[in-house]
Amino acid sequence: MAGTKTMTPSPSADLTVSTPRILRADARRNHDLLLETAGALFAQKGIDVSLEEIARTADVGIGTLYRHFPSRDALNEAVYRREVELLCDGVDELIATNSADDALAAWMGAFATYVARKRGMAVALKSALGADAELFSSSRRRMIAALDQLLANAVSAGLIREDVDSEDLLSAMSGICMASPDAAFADRTRRLVDLLIDGLRYRAASR
Repeated sequence: MAGTKTMTPSPSADLTVSTPRILRADARRNHDLLLETAGALFAQKGIDVSLEEIARTADVGIGTLYRHFPSRDALNEAVYRREVELLCDGVDELIATNSADDALAAWMGAFATYVARKRGMAVALKSALGADAELFSSSRRRMIAALDQLLANAVSAGLIREDVDSEDLLSAMSGICMASPDAAFADRTRRLVDLLIDGLRYRAASR
């Protein structure tokens, strides 16, 4: 039509559209980096490591940390959830790359590491949220589901005994880990977990 002009987007319009996506990706990267850094520092130095040190180690400003995690409790909870996700989300890969009993044994070893890393976080979070908080019940459900999958796989392969209950096994592993709080924690826990997996293999169908 006469008098109608075709509008061509200007370079500035393109920047206006793309910039939010760049910021979101950058924010996600900082969020994940802070969680990873905090988890590592908690394991090395304990739950009382300063937020300033976490931000400095992650090479971000303290303001960036507070934008993602407005309080220490918020950071602790996010790290706790991440540890559970890392523990439980790797089950399929363990099963795909190991024999059924070795997959179970590897997960049990990872669980021991998880307990060591989250010990201080759990105490702090129970104080802040309460022992019956959804965080703990949902985390336990995820771990039980992971164990159910690993145990079913190992029983089906005839590599562990059939009378194993996920709840009982999780309680046994928790007891082993919580009873080994000193400097020899890692070595002692590894030996006890090895004994536990040997007991699971006893009277297996294929043995």
